Amino acid sequence: MNIVEQQRPISSKTPRQSNRRALLNKIWALIAAVAFIELGWFGSSLLKSRKTRNTQLKGIRYIEAGRVESFKPGQVKAVPEAMLFLACLEDNRFIALSKTCTHLGCALAWDEGQQKFVCPCHGSTFDRAGIVLTAPALRPLDFFPVRIEDGTIRIEITKMQRRESFDESQTTRV
Repeated sequence: MNIVEQQRPISSKTPRQSNRRALLNKIWALIAAVAFIELGWFGSSLLKSRKTRNTQLKGIRYIEAGRVESFKPGQVKAVPEAMLFLACLEDNRFIALSKTCTHLGCALAWDEGQQKFVCPCHGSTFDRAGIVLTAPALRPLDFFPVRIEDGTIRIEITKMQRRESFDESQTTRV
C-alpha cells in the first residue's frame, strides 16, 4: 500500500458534520434576521414624533385627572396616559406639568422623599411648581391648562405651553 492512498483528502466531511454546519448556518441567519428587524423597529420608533406615538389619546382634547377633594395640598400625581404630572400646590392651586425635562428632553420622575422632580439623565431638579432648582436645565417645566368643572379636574392635553418663568396665571385655583 502506498502512503498516499491511505490518507483521506482534508476537505472531505462526514454527512453528520455537514448537517451540523448547515443547521448552525441557519441558526445564525435567523439570529441576524431578528436583529435586523429589531434594529429597524427601534430606528423607526425613534423617528416618530411624540405626538403620533400616543395614539390612544388621538382626538382627545381633555382628560379627567380626578376630583378636587381627592388631592391634598403639596400632593403630586402622575398621569401616565398623558405623560404629565398634576401638582396641588400648598395654596390649593393646581398645575399640570410636562414629564419632559427642559434641558434635553429626558423623562422626569417625582421623588416623594425629596419633594422634587429629578431628571435621571443630567441631574436637573425642579420643585412642585416646575421651577428649576438645580441646573443644567435653565427654564421651568412646560405646563398644560387646567380647568375645574363641578369638582372634577380636567387637563387640556392638546395645548402644552412653553414657559420661561413661573406665574400664578399658569395655575388654577379651586
